[in-house]
Amino acid sequence: QVQLVESGGGLVQAGDSLRLSCLASGFTSSIDAMGWFRQAQGKDRDFVAAITWRGRATYYRDPLRGRFTISKDNARNTVYLQMNNLKPEDTAVYYCAAVRRGPYYDDQNEYDYWGQGTQVTVSS
Repeated sequence: QVQLVESGGGLVQAGDSLRLSCLASGFTSSIDAMGWFRQAQGKDRDFVAAITWRGRATYYRDPLRGRFTISKDNARNTVYLQMNNLKPEDTAVYYCAAVRRGPYYDDQNEYDYWGQGTQVTVSS
């Protein structure tokens, strides 16, 4: 089992930056990749970004590439999501997830473990 705990969400203004963190614990050696997803109120949960756990490959939802950056610190078992130039449409609950086997890292149905989510609210 793998446990995931997100942190770093909050209320910010448009144009601000925010960094989310996701701490993994448990059987982390079973992880192939970590991903971030988000769900706005009344909408489906969407893929944001993913990063392979043992390598450095990264994947992004195309419209977010350039504003959002995913990174990791294996020594700390932590994945980060740096979000810059935030917009009101980025408002959502952001979820961290872990998958034991890829390669469809943008497919939420492939993920085995999920965090509880952290709220990000961007005011205009």
